[in-house]
Amino acid sequence: MSDELGRTRQMWHLLEPLHAVLYYAPEAFEEAAALGYRTDERWPSYFAWRAAPLGDASAARVAVTFHSFSPAMVDEHVPAVWSVAPPADVLAARTRAVDRTYRTLLGEAYAAADTAEAVALLRRVTETADTADRPLAAANAALPWPDEPHLALWHAATVLREHRGDGHLAALARAELDPVESLVSFAAIGAAAPEVFASRGWSDEEWQDASQRLLKRRLLRGDGTATEAGRALRAEVERRTDEAAAAPWRELGGGERERLVELLGPLWVAVIGSGVLPSETTLGIGKV
Repeated sequence: MSDELGRTRQMWHLLEPLHAVLYYAPEAFEEAAALGYRTDERWPSYFAWRAAPLGDASAARVAVTFHSFSPAMVDEHVPAVWSVAPPADVLAARTRAVDRTYRTLLGEAYAAADTAEAVALLRRVTETADTADRPLAAANAALPWPDEPHLALWHAATVLREHRGDGHLAALARAELDPVESLVSFAAIGAAAPEVFASRGWSDEEWQDASQRLLKRRLLRGDGTATEAGRALRAEVERRTDEAAAAPWRELGGGERERLVELLGPLWVAVIGSGVLPSETTLGIGKV
């Protein structure tokens, strides 16, 4: 991996937890409950929080843009989420949820000068990101920048993670991996246990059918682990994802990138150390 692509992946590793707390924090579930969403599981609010920038999106659009979820699972939640609360109300509640969550997790750092300095650098990166043909990144980028530094931090982290995610889907398509094949092949290289990927709603039959297709392509072994060709293909997917995500980070000079890493480090530690996030996710952070 080149130095540039390594730095691009490092920034994803630092920013992803800052974004993802929305889907797990108690404060976010409280805001979701106030809107009328069920909170006995995280998916009703997850689909609402993440899809709201798209407007009252259909199940088909959410399934395509989110990619990894079974269409049957998406159908359970979309468009029903919009009958509970319209997207504008969801976005307002999302902001309140992030505000409360960051104040809890970051302590005094949420309003510190270092956070404002990090946001100034991240805003430059975010505003140079090309969101053409990147629907989730474009929808979030079209939202106004919050005035408060901690909310602007979450906004930047979200635009940049969705920018990377949209590029990742293009890399998967180029590798001719459909949504369930993408998960099976990722589990096969040890990105996470297959049980973790079960959260995406695919049936055992669908998982096995995808495994058979990958076996025929010699990307998978009979025991579910990746062949050398399978590992090489997934490595190529990750490389192309990094390449597609790299351009905005060229906005910063080397010293500025190092400073941003220094500024984000304590925030990352606070979020990871809080125990709010699960120890293993479908993203394979730290394993790819």
